[in-house]
Amino acid sequence: MPHVNTNGIQLAYQHTGEGPAVLLIMGSSAGGQVWTMHQTPALNRAGYRTVTFDHRGIAPSDAPAGRYSMEDMVADTLGLIEELDLAPCRVVGVSLGSMIAQELAIRHPELITCAVLIATRARADALRVAITEADRALADSGVRLPASYAAVTSAMRLLSPRTLSDSAAAAMWLEVLELSGDSGSGVYGHNWIDTTADHREALKGITAPCRVIAFADDLVTPPQLCAEVADLIPDCDLVEIPDCGHIGYLERPEAVNAAIIEFLDKHSQAFQNAQPFGNALPF
Repeated sequence: MPHVNTNGIQLAYQHTGEGPAVLLIMGSSAGGQVWTMHQTPALNRAGYRTVTFDHRGIAPSDAPAGRYSMEDMVADTLGLIEELDLAPCRVVGVSLGSMIAQELAIRHPELITCAVLIATRARADALRVAITEADRALADSGVRLPASYAAVTSAMRLLSPRTLSDSAAAAMWLEVLELSGDSGSGVYGHNWIDTTADHREALKGITAPCRVIAFADDLVTPPQLCAEVADLIPDCDLVEIPDCGHIGYLERPEAVNAAIIEFLDKHSQAFQNAQPFGNALPF
């Protein structure tokens, strides 16, 4: 995979398709290739070029030792946009990726044409704070949970009751989650990114058109917190998709892809008026 040098590290990225560029920002502790299961093929078929990348801590990107911050993640992504000459760009982010997209839209409005914020929030309530603190305590303890146990707890947190009640689907997901479990030093660093800060006031200043996609059974970024984001951003609508949890983009990809593409196509005139590519695009 090609790399860019940004913020003192190397980030691996991948591009597919032809047309206006869409930058996809993955969530915590997951590789950019997750997008390639469903989202990038659909976007490529719809006439968009997709750019995905691996966050710091996710191979083959660099994995600096220590705890990572939101400032690190935003600076990494900003550097990627600048190095690939993508601005002003269309952004799709999920979970942590959606919070990075929020920060980019707040701090660098000139870089963002529009944004799709999937499984997002502007703050954390009591339960979400407790979950974050528990995850950090476990990470800092050095305890290594058996892979099978970690897979079960991840499935309960990330998937919908509908999926979990389907024995065949649940068995498949448990196998996938067990095989994909990773407790390396880079993933450890992701535990310390602050996703609980209150950004409600700052969201009111976002000028780019946005769409929030919420998942009805999401325990990590529940629909009410997603709806709050949509209410705060001046030019933002909300799509709630039933029967899926925090990884609804994998549970119900067709519905998610349709919501992303419909939004991008809706703003196609704005895309045409912008200049999505510079002359230094390295691919």
